[in-house]
Amino acid sequence: MSQNPTFDAAGPGPLPHGRVAGGNGGAGHGISRILRRIATAALALCAALILLAALWPQLLAPADPLAINPSSAFRTPGGEHLFGTDESGRDLYTRVVHGARSSVLIGVASTLIGVGLGAVLGLITGLGGRLLDAAGSRLVDAMLAFPTLLLALLLIAVRGPGIATVIVAVGLSSAPGYARLLRSEVRRASRSGHVEAARMLGKSPARIVAVHILPGAVGPLLAVATLGVGQAIVWASALGYLGLGAPPPAPEWGAMLNAGRTYIGSGWWMTVFPGLAIVAVGIVVTLLGRRLSARWAGRGAA
Repeated sequence: MSQNPTFDAAGPGPLPHGRVAGGNGGAGHGISRILRRIATAALALCAALILLAALWPQLLAPADPLAINPSSAFRTPGGEHLFGTDESGRDLYTRVVHGARSSVLIGVASTLIGVGLGAVLGLITGLGGRLLDAAGSRLVDAMLAFPTLLLALLLIAVRGPGIATVIVAVGLSSAPGYARLLRSEVRRASRSGHVEAARMLGKSPARIVAVHILPGAVGPLLAVATLGVGQAIVWASALGYLGLGAPPPAPEWGAMLNAGRTYIGSGWWMTVFPGLAIVAVGIVVTLLGRRLSARWAGRGAA
């Protein structure tokens, strides 16, 4: 007996019109789309909370992050103190929330310095002749060979420890990567067809750079710079942990890690919660940067 091809193998009834036997791609696609929307909403909520903590920490933690209460020292998390207290009785939740301001400030400010310096070097090497390209490329290579911590130590020896020194050190260390990216984007845009057409039409070099080269080259740089903010926050926290950042008792996450390492056995919360804040902010900012980079790459491919 021959089987009717319009019947589902799992049952005797005929398949609905237009449905492929055994296929559930439509349902799977719908579920994945719902999950993507949930992930996007969660990412936006986390980013909004980070921004709120950085700009208006009093809305989330109205207490004073520097207020000490020796009688409440080493309180475990829970109850009145959500994250517990440190060795001086300071509320750890309040300090973690207020620490977002300095960490985000360091991340954004150092990234702006790195992008600004990298843009100058990238444009010089990308638009200049062979001599400028060779000189700029050697300078970028020399900067890449300089470790971030060593540069921070040199700056601290000259200027002393502090947030401003960390911002400058992290910004200078990230500049070579941005310079290389912008150089390659400028070189690619300069060889494109619409730039060649603009040259044939007799447009000035300044107009060609401003209208046809920079808009396409700067976009990927800004998308990658968002990734750099998360990396800069991690670097700044590492410098703070080494005692090279904000001096105590400032509510800075790296400095809080440094203060809590002495009590890691008896007061684990003094290290865990600042560390989780660093990891959470780094993940959120990195995911945002990846989405921007992917969106820009898709726009360029289109």
